[in-house]
Amino acid sequence: MFEVTLRVGRGQRLSYTCGMRLSPSRQAAFGALMAVERGSWSTESVAAKTSNLDERDAALSQEIVFGVLRRRGELDAALAELAKRPPARMDTAVRIALEMGLYQLRFLDRVPAHAVVNDSVELARRAGKGSAGAFVNAVLRRAARESLVTDECLSTPEWLRERWRAQYGAEQAEGIARASLARPVRYIRVPPGTEPPARANATDVPGCFTVDAGEVGRFRFQDIGSQAVVPLLDLHPGQTFLDTCAAPGNKTAQALESGVRAIACDLHLSRAKTLLPLGIPIAVVNAEVRLPFAQKFDRILVDAPCSGTGTLARNPEIKWRLSEADISDLQGRQIAILRSALEVVAGDGLLVYSTCSLEREENEDVVRASGANVERTMQRIPGRDAGDGFFAAVLRPQYRA
Repeated sequence: MFEVTLRVGRGQRLSYTCGMRLSPSRQAAFGALMAVERGSWSTESVAAKTSNLDERDAALSQEIVFGVLRRRGELDAALAELAKRPPARMDTAVRIALEMGLYQLRFLDRVPAHAVVNDSVELARRAGKGSAGAFVNAVLRRAARESLVTDECLSTPEWLRERWRAQYGAEQAEGIARASLARPVRYIRVPPGTEPPARANATDVPGCFTVDAGEVGRFRFQDIGSQAVVPLLDLHPGQTFLDTCAAPGNKTAQALESGVRAIACDLHLSRAKTLLPLGIPIAVVNAEVRLPFAQKFDRILVDAPCSGTGTLARNPEIKWRLSEADISDLQGRQIAILRSALEVVAGDGLLVYSTCSLEREENEDVVRASGANVERTMQRIPGRDAGDGFFAAVLRPQYRA
């Protein structure tokens, strides 16, 4: 380990440490953010990069990754002012090292500024950007000195805010945006007759409990909004049940608690394989076309692929990838899946259509286009309701003579 001093101007020198031991949590966070930049999902990237870390280092790594992704808009605005250069024109590795450093300096307590700066420089160096070391050092040292005011409004794309204002009103739209910047509460699913962990707290959704940090053993993490969908199916032992878009299987597993005879489907073989531990028949099916089942089902769940705008606190990269054109494309697929599923509902059966989207085009408009009879709807909105945002509609097919 050695210190390098660079002359950057008349009488001005900047120092940083090279060859240092890099914090494993920051190294993992950097790797995860680079993977997200290449198109990976944050949850999967964090899990992969932190699998060999202890609990404390893994927690810090996760906090950095999700914090940067949630607040990228305001971080980049602040970096543009500090660096006198738009972040979009920076090398990706340098930008991410700076975003990580600025997030820690601005939003984390008990993190030594010198460690943040040195590790950020080292991350850039190890990514092959050693020439940018002085730049990273200077920007973050300035950030540590100055009380720069950031604007959290910049961390929600304006086109999304406008949509939410039009649909929910200004006050609720701001509540949704604020909720997307918060750390999500951790919820687990506790099946009936099973003792919850000692530190778990019950919620108003039966079987749903909150837990603090730490391992939860055999219990599955599942958001309270997700757990609120399955009870709408009114499941009873012996009923036939079809889950058309089942992976990763949380809702299917919850449905199995009721003693139903289930079949789970997914479009992709790789995702369908993750359902095998459920111990039920699994089918690789494109639910957008006619479903290959001769039988009719008492209960069907269509948990449709969607934009995920109700889950931005948990999946913050969505808001930086999504466009309005994507929502239109998703709506077409959702209508096709729902109409296909309605064809295999038993005469006295029912279907629940659900998404974790806040967008009317993916929810009410899809249900209306299906032509089904709507018995009731449920909507959970971040900032107003606990957990992620969800929409669900309880449907019965139109009577056919």
